[in-house]
Amino acid sequence: VQLQASGGGLVQPGGTLRLSCTASVFTLDNYPVGWFRQAPGKEREGVSCISRSDSSTDYADSVKGRFTISRDNAKNMVYLLINSLKSEDTAVYYCAAAVTKWFRFGCPREVYEYDYWGQGTQVTVSS
Repeated sequence: VQLQASGGGLVQPGGTLRLSCTASVFTLDNYPVGWFRQAPGKEREGVSCISRSDSSTDYADSVKGRFTISRDNAKNMVYLLINSLKSEDTAVYYCAAAVTKWFRFGCPREVYEYDYWGQGTQVTVSS
C-alpha cells in the first residue's frame, strides 16, 4: 500500500473531521491527489482533488462549501477537512494519487485516472 488514509470515525451530524493522507514511497506534491468515497451499495465517487502544480482544487457539487482539500508539502500530507457532516457523508474515504498519467494543470476527479490508492478510512455520521 503506497498511500495511507486516516482520521475517520463516528461523528454526529453537523460535526467536523479532518482526514489525512500520506505516502510512504513517493512525494505527494509531485502528483494530483484525490479524495474519494464509497458508501455501501454505491460506486466510488470523487469528492475532491488537488493539483500538482499550483494546488488548484476541485470539488463535487455535493460537498462544495463543506469540504476543503489542502496540502502540507513539508509533511508529505494531503488533508480533507469536512465540516457540517451529514448522514449521507457516511462512507469509506480513500485518497489516491495520479502517478502514471501527466497532468500539467488541474486535477481529475474520475476514479480511473488514479493508480495509487490508500486503504480507506471509515466515516460514519450518526446521532
